[in-house]
Amino acid sequence: MNDTKVQWHPGFVAAMNLELAQNRADLIFEKEYNLNTKPLEIDLLVVKKNASVDIANEIGKLFRGHNIMEYKSPEDHLDIDDFYKTGAYASLYKSYGETVDEIKADDVTVTIMREARPDGLFQYLAGHGYATSNPYKGIYYIEGRVLFPTQIVVTRELDEESHIWLKALSERLEKSDIQSLLEGVNRLTEKVDKELADSVLEVSIGANKRIVEELIGDDSMCQALMEIMEPVIQLRDQENVEKGLKKGIRLTIDTLREFGHGDAEIKEAIMRKYDISEEEVEGYL
Repeated sequence: MNDTKVQWHPGFVAAMNLELAQNRADLIFEKEYNLNTKPLEIDLLVVKKNASVDIANEIGKLFRGHNIMEYKSPEDHLDIDDFYKTGAYASLYKSYGETVDEIKADDVTVTIMREARPDGLFQYLAGHGYATSNPYKGIYYIEGRVLFPTQIVVTRELDEESHIWLKALSERLEKSDIQSLLEGVNRLTEKVDKELADSVLEVSIGANKRIVEELIGDDSMCQALMEIMEPVIQLRDQENVEKGLKKGIRLTIDTLREFGHGDAEIKEAIMRKYDISEEEVEGYL
């Protein structure tokens, strides 16, 4: 386990965008969709612009018009209460239409995703009247007593080539997995895809520091990794510079005020020292 907490959910949202890239123009992605108050939050809501569109990725074969997705990180459990909670989120979402029955029950689906197979949950479902089918590798449809079409996706069991992005959200990657991930990133040509892949890669690196440290000794792999991560590093550097500038401006303003200077004098001094506009200075006063 890593010392720092890995932020899995941004990686999950990016991975699903990449998984469903063939149908991205047909879908609306709403991450951390608020149902009501902050705790009632859907990890990802995927809405079809046209309900009749068929999704190419097998995870989306179950999809209808409104699709509630719950992601469980490798650190999280998935038990019967989580199963019911996600169904409850879907029920609340269905009930929040602007008019009565605006969102039809048969137009809502539930997807729960986790890296490891939740054997305890499957045993509970089998013993309480639910049926389970396995139409695709790593994808299980739960049938019987569910309010909405429901699937559980076990990312560890998904096909490696078809689901490289979701499978990258793991603390158990090997060198070959990182290499496949880097190759997958290099194959991308669209700017939006590269940015999404960077989000996935950042999570994977944070969760698998031991493997990344080993790759530093491999010149070719290290070079590939640095080339891919360079835009992310540059963005962070820019953000740090901007934070430092804002901190410096605030410190200067506070110091000038302590020595009795008025806002007019401070404004002129800040504009001259930091070469920023009058409107920008006013944001600090």
